[in-house]
Amino acid sequence: MKRILLLLMFIYPAFLPAQIFNRNVSKTSTVAATFLEIPVGASSIGMGGAFVSIANDATALYWNAAGIANMQQMEFLAQHTNWLAGTGFDFAALILPLSGIGTFGFSFTSLNMPDMKVTTVDMPEGTGEFFSAGDLAVGIAYAMSLTDRFSIGFNAKYIQQSIWHESASGFAVDFSTIFRTDLLNGLVIGAAISNFGTSMKLSGRDTRTFGRVDPTKLGSNERIPFDIEMDSWDLPLFMQLGVSTNLVKSEEFKWLVAVDALHPNDNYESVNVGSEISYHDMVFLRGGFNSLFLKQKEGGLSLGIGVSSGNFFGQTGVRFDYAYRNFGRLENIHVFSVDLKF
Repeated sequence: MKRILLLLMFIYPAFLPAQIFNRNVSKTSTVAATFLEIPVGASSIGMGGAFVSIANDATALYWNAAGIANMQQMEFLAQHTNWLAGTGFDFAALILPLSGIGTFGFSFTSLNMPDMKVTTVDMPEGTGEFFSAGDLAVGIAYAMSLTDRFSIGFNAKYIQQSIWHESASGFAVDFSTIFRTDLLNGLVIGAAISNFGTSMKLSGRDTRTFGRVDPTKLGSNERIPFDIEMDSWDLPLFMQLGVSTNLVKSEEFKWLVAVDALHPNDNYESVNVGSEISYHDMVFLRGGFNSLFLKQKEGGLSLGIGVSSGNFFGQTGVRFDYAYRNFGRLENIHVFSVDLKF
């Protein structure tokens, strides 16, 4: 027994530096398809991204698919954003409730950039060719209410990234739940695991080349074809847990507050907080902070407004939302989305 204890005393400290090192490594830029981490929906972005327990519109397909289980009408949402570094980000979602079966959702996400010149060492001003890069994801979701308080949701996605002649593809699934309580004026708890799936690896004609097996041997064949092996990269897997409740709830005014905790596989843990004040469910003012407690970040403040037609058109309703997101030293982002219920 003493020998075992002595052995452990020598072995355990040897692992401490590795444990400390792992805690201090954020793993930033170690995953593929990082566009899957871009938040969607002007209403949710205006609340600082604290939306996993709210998930009350078509953007639930991104935040928490279980939220669509309680939707009674068809809904379509579209968003366009001039994203960072001159890129464009688009998101669209359709919700289709089927009585007695559950609710289905369909989503499309894309990130694209303008064409760029192809340059080489010998032709730094351009070869006359142009290349482009882009990302896309197509998803189909299903959600159902197991009880009047508890809902579950699933979202399956096909993901593709491309740059010039290279591309990579993968598949991922989101799992999520929502639990509604009678506590604290209707406290809601939401949880989601997003982008659990395959790794991605670029391939294409640019990884195929010719060369010698042994460049030191003169006279050997210089045109032996071979492929350059590319690394595989995991998807941006992250887990979210959130709570929300109404501090004020009357026929005229509602004051909603929400807090989300985020645990990603490519960064440190962080917290999002947000609030929304609404008047007759027709005018909305929003504010929030994202990435609280994150060691290295840009910005954090988000603000938003929204205007809804309410029941003015009967069963058909339309809502326009705008959000401002501060990115510190980078350019600030303006998000617009329109949500149609019919």
